[in-house]
Amino acid sequence: MYQNWFLDYASYVILERAIPAIADGLKPVQRRILHAMKELDDGRYNKVANIVGHTMQYHPHGDVSIADAMTQMGQKELLIDMQGNWGNIFTGDSAAASRYIEARLSKFASDVVFSPKVTHWQLSYDGRKKEPINLPIKFPLLLVQGAEGIAVGLSTKILPHNFNELIDASVKHLKGKSFDLYPDFLTGGILDVSQYNDGKRGGRVRVRAKIEILDRKTLVIKEIPFSTNTSTLIDSILKANDKGKIKINKIEDNTSAEVEILVHLPSGVSPDKTIAALYAFTSCEVNISPLGCVIEDNKPLFIGVSEVLKKSTDHTVELLKRELEIQLEELEQQWHFLSLERIFIAHRIYRDIENQDSWQGVINAIDEGLKPHIKKLKRAVTEEDIIKLTEIKIKRISKFDANKANQKIESVEEEMQQIEYHLKNLIDFAIAYFNELKKKYGKDKKRATKIIVFDDIEATKVVMKNAKLFVNRKEGFVGTALKKDEFVCNCSDIDNIITFTQSGKMMVSKITDKQFICKDIIHIDIFKKGDRQTTYNMIYEGGKGGRSYIKRFFVSGITRDKEYDLTQGGANSKVLYFSANPNRETEVVSVYLRQTGKVKNVNWDVDFSQIDIKGRQVRGNLFSKYPIKKITVKEKRKVETIERSFWYDKTTQRLNNQKRGVLLGKFSEKDRVLIISKSGILRTVLPEFTTFIEKDAVVVEKWNPEKIISAIYYDGNKKQCFAKRFLIEKLEKEEKIITAHHDSNLEWISTEKSPVVEIEYIKPRNKTAKPNRKIILEEFITVKGISALGNQVAKGKIKRVKSGLIQGNKK
Repeated sequence: MYQNWFLDYASYVILERAIPAIADGLKPVQRRILHAMKELDDGRYNKVANIVGHTMQYHPHGDVSIADAMTQMGQKELLIDMQGNWGNIFTGDSAAASRYIEARLSKFASDVVFSPKVTHWQLSYDGRKKEPINLPIKFPLLLVQGAEGIAVGLSTKILPHNFNELIDASVKHLKGKSFDLYPDFLTGGILDVSQYNDGKRGGRVRVRAKIEILDRKTLVIKEIPFSTNTSTLIDSILKANDKGKIKINKIEDNTSAEVEILVHLPSGVSPDKTIAALYAFTSCEVNISPLGCVIEDNKPLFIGVSEVLKKSTDHTVELLKRELEIQLEELEQQWHFLSLERIFIAHRIYRDIENQDSWQGVINAIDEGLKPHIKKLKRAVTEEDIIKLTEIKIKRISKFDANKANQKIESVEEEMQQIEYHLKNLIDFAIAYFNELKKKYGKDKKRATKIIVFDDIEATKVVMKNAKLFVNRKEGFVGTALKKDEFVCNCSDIDNIITFTQSGKMMVSKITDKQFICKDIIHIDIFKKGDRQTTYNMIYEGGKGGRSYIKRFFVSGITRDKEYDLTQGGANSKVLYFSANPNRETEVVSVYLRQTGKVKNVNWDVDFSQIDIKGRQVRGNLFSKYPIKKITVKEKRKVETIERSFWYDKTTQRLNNQKRGVLLGKFSEKDRVLIISKSGILRTVLPEFTTFIEKDAVVVEKWNPEKIISAIYYDGNKKQCFAKRFLIEKLEKEEKIITAHHDSNLEWISTEKSPVVEIEYIKPRNKTAKPNRKIILEEFITVKGISALGNQVAKGKIKRVKSGLIQGNKK
């Protein structure tokens, strides 16, 4: 029983509930809802409760499941024209009860979904009604709506795509061209599709909320990731704040027709790092794994979205062909009877039946009368045709007009020729059909989700330091709860720590409240995975005869909680000297040997810069064959800072080292990036991949402290335009380079050495425009402080400033 019944149950769930059919892109409940709505359709709205009740004639499940499925279909804003409270995809609010909301088929659904003459039917579950096996949908509906379902032993997750992009892809397929398809969500957001894998199993997409800096203490979330809502998003932010991953003051949710979540930050908290932390620790970034599974020929089929679109497009062509063939058949039928009717009336064959006594005689008389005139007909005359002729009313015969009859036949012939032409050029007809759909319904269906390539965010770099690390070196305990022991550093609860012991052992482990590592810890710090910049200088004694070795090494890849021996593994091995250097610093040490009769030179200096940096597993160079008394540091040395190149990508509004966007230059340890926004805010920041550049930034470049900055701005308080030149005096905080009045506006700015500008004035009404004014700024005004007002260049507002980085309101 279990074997048979469970297989039947699994098949039923897969075929009849959870997985959509590739033929029309619908699950059975969705198909039955649309069929019920078509039966009820009279152009007016129907109560959803009424539609649900009508659907239950076809769907053998409860009203709640039908109402939920209908709500989800309606929220996709394609097939159902809604009236009332249908819920909110942004906030997650549910729809009103089905007795309070109304619906009808959308114009798109009426045009695309139904075609009874090409529909195949089957009996409903109770045998009382007929329902469509599949709806003849002439559009890739599955891809525009998406689908998600969990069956027995398999599931499906097809992401929604853009309406217009699907039509463009269908047209390209019909033309034999290649195409790419990527998801698009009504909730907007930002999307990374680099691992989409055509929507097949094993792929994934990353979706982020759209977060902008409103001011230095406020972030605003304007779009949210697919599969989330404002409630779940805010909950995830509050949980991250409670755990110390991020630091915020409060959150305001102003969402209504559009998303607006304000995140208020405490003073001193970097908005750039907070944005990165929101992506790393909250639902502001989600990973979605697509899985294309559909039903084809009553079997599950795992498939990519490109193949789905091709099959759907080919199916649409086949449906269009069948519709044309049916239309042609109907027109041929109409032409045939019109021709018979003309012969029957024009040649007065109806008079031949006056002398007939029987019905069969009437049939035979008409048949004999038609024979001399039916040579041009396209098929033989049947008894059914003759019976139809006998049903023509006397009124029609008396009003028969041969010219009008001929015109009507010619009109039908023209329609037949047009359809025959379409059948011969079926692909062109299908392309025209898709283009007409796009023209008619695609105007308000622009892409909502922006596609970019994300920079990976390392959680350890953006997490708030929410804990303190302590160590008991002698006993070998480390953790955040050892508050009476030695303080090491601030840390986060997701950090890993690296420890070195006197015996030459090394271990990387996760931070806990308290854990035992090994006795006699000589160094402990936060471990950075893949770090090749931090080097360790070490002299240790090990091996036979008390020989000592010297090595410089880095630690990048390791297995956590595994003990590594950095010496030769001897029982008496021990570290004689150790130093950790975050930037590959070196030192000169003085070495003192124990007095023995064999040794003449018992004291010398060693420069670690002469030792090559290698992996942690190397033994090192032989240092001494004799016992060492002590080692002291004689001189610390710094190495030259490694310069790194940074690019600015306007799309992601971030810096990167993947050569995307504009090259800013090479940066050493102390170099900074100069950022000036259209709102007149100037700041300099250290180049980091987490740095978020404002959308209205007009200057993003490597900062040169000796570079003079020139600006022209409108002062809303004095209602005049001023020019100023200045140097940046401070680095610690951002500066406002225009006055604080709400009407003040930055018109133009440049970091060129000797800029020349042309001022174009606004033309007053009924007056001659003031001629343009050219200004050599170097001669017009001297270099002053950043807070200086500057020299007046115009009374009132100006039209534009020509040359430079801003012209009017354009970059």
